[in-house]
Amino acid sequence: MEQKTKKKGIGFRIFFTIFSLLYLALLELNKNTLIGWCAALVLLVLYAVLRKRLLLKQKGILRFLLFAVLLAALAGVLFGTVGPTKLHPAVEGKNGGTTDVVTVKDGDLTGVYTADKAVEVYAGIPYAAPPVGELRWREPQDPAPWEGVLAADSFAPMSMQPQNSVIYNSLAQIVGYHDYKISLSDNYREANSEDALYLNIWKPAGEQEKLPVLVYIHGGALQTGQPWYADYSGEGLARKGVLVVNMGYRLGVFGFLATQELAAESPSGTTGNYGLLDQIKALQWVQENIEAFGGDPDNVTIAGESAGSACVSALCTSPLAKGLFRRAIGESSTVSAPAPTHSFRLLDEAFAVGDETLQRFGAAGIDELRKVDAGTLVAATDVNHHITVDGYVLEELPYDSYRKGIHNEEACLQGFNAEEGTPFILFAQANMKNYEQKVRAYFGDYADEVLALYPAATDAEARTMWTDIYSGVFFTYGHYCWSRQAVANGFPAYEYFFTKENGRLGTWHSGEEIYCYNNIPADSGLYDESDRELADLFSDYFVNFIRTGDPNGEGLPKWSPSETGAEVMELGAVQGMTADKYLPLHEIFDRFYGWEG
Repeated sequence: MEQKTKKKGIGFRIFFTIFSLLYLALLELNKNTLIGWCAALVLLVLYAVLRKRLLLKQKGILRFLLFAVLLAALAGVLFGTVGPTKLHPAVEGKNGGTTDVVTVKDGDLTGVYTADKAVEVYAGIPYAAPPVGELRWREPQDPAPWEGVLAADSFAPMSMQPQNSVIYNSLAQIVGYHDYKISLSDNYREANSEDALYLNIWKPAGEQEKLPVLVYIHGGALQTGQPWYADYSGEGLARKGVLVVNMGYRLGVFGFLATQELAAESPSGTTGNYGLLDQIKALQWVQENIEAFGGDPDNVTIAGESAGSACVSALCTSPLAKGLFRRAIGESSTVSAPAPTHSFRLLDEAFAVGDETLQRFGAAGIDELRKVDAGTLVAATDVNHHITVDGYVLEELPYDSYRKGIHNEEACLQGFNAEEGTPFILFAQANMKNYEQKVRAYFGDYADEVLALYPAATDAEARTMWTDIYSGVFFTYGHYCWSRQAVANGFPAYEYFFTKENGRLGTWHSGEEIYCYNNIPADSGLYDESDRELADLFSDYFVNFIRTGDPNGEGLPKWSPSETGAEVMELGAVQGMTADKYLPLHEIFDRFYGWEG
């Protein structure tokens, strides 16, 4: 009996040790505060002591009750000591102090230096009035001037968007990005608000004049995202002499709801493109104020990735954006194809979804919908996140504008990654049972051609083939269209194909950003020296293009502009011009989507 009891005791100690470690891991993933950690440790130790001293000879039911009390108390700690909501600092860790005062149209402000004082960062500068209350779903208005000196040392809240749990985000960082760091310095929640029309600036430190300007638009399917993500921080390019601006803009239902009532109340008859109007407002702010930071308003390039690139592509044919920039950089998305496959819709479809949204919240009209709490309304983001042909921001399909010779950019640099589609079909991969069905369901009469081009005899081949086809449909084909539109309209198009694998995102969607914006952390073991050399090269191409419209420069492999739309610059373990591997598929798409040149 004594030996049996001893074995039970050892078994429980093993169980309790594993249980405690898992719970503490949960606290870390949930970003609980130090108070929560201390409370959890006290509870775990107290339970162990009580169980041993008070209940060692008691019946199992009492032990069970004590464990149930522990579980309830630990749950209270998990949910009761979550990190507070606060703003993200403009410079992580210790900054290099406060900058001199800068005067812009609406008032005076100061930023902060990076720790080495090489870059000045100005965060949370209002470029439009808060789009709340009666200004929800209206064109952005001028911000109110402020008194005193605005301390622009923290990023504004991210735009209102659906929120995953912190644990989910932590697990995504582990599984998707492989760069999770255990720390007690990040135990807080990022702020999220409808009041998010603020922009941020990174510039080389000190007095500057006529700096080339890059205005970056973040991605996130027009549903999520924020301007301060480290991969596309402006710091890396600022260290190479570029002034970088990015901004928050309205997302989801707040940025892209369209109704006939909204169109009727608008002075310009617009609806469905409030997020794009925000971006245009930010570009206007740059024209009026960027000289105060040493930037050149006559040398502005716009850039974006994913849905941000779709916005860049739309702005290139918007009459409202004419004269606000000279060049465009697009990464992994455009809306320039004859039938854009994502982040885009025509007005009739937008109106139908708008009517469904009113019904969803029991609103008789837009005034009632404006009274719905933002935290409730954000649920409608799932169907309201598309650029709209509204007749004002976009007068027609960008494809049709290019055919007429209407465009705002004088040069474009754009491209895609080797495995764009992989993260989007992780849980919907093809196999030999469903591969042909998937292709036939999408391509109909053209399915035989696609299957002949991408034959599969095994599950592994089916997965690979479907990934390539998916990437072509949703990402690569639009860039092929944009390059040909540039050639037809007489301006240069420099197209890239990113193929560098690494220990993090590799060549998945958005994997190129940390390279082209020169932001690989010095202490990251997920990248090696070859990655850092490529980042230096890729970002040099970006800097040269932002300065002059031509990415080429001394010591760089020659990047030729496209002559037919079929030539791309491979940027990976090797660098050089090569044929677009998707060209045969793109030629099928031309007929499938109705390309007429």
